[in-house]
Amino acid sequence: MKRTLMAMTVTMFSLVLLAGCNTMAGAGKDIQKAGDKIEGAAKG
Repeated sequence: MKRTLMAMTVTMFSLVLLAGCNTMAGAGKDIQKAGDKIEGAAKG
């Protein structure tokens, strides 16, 4: 019982971390696109 509970806890923690990484990757791409647009507007 204790082993199963520990395995479930580790699995849930891992899923939360992976979801967080995907969110941060998406935010990074959005920021990069915004930077590209600002750079393009500054050039001309």
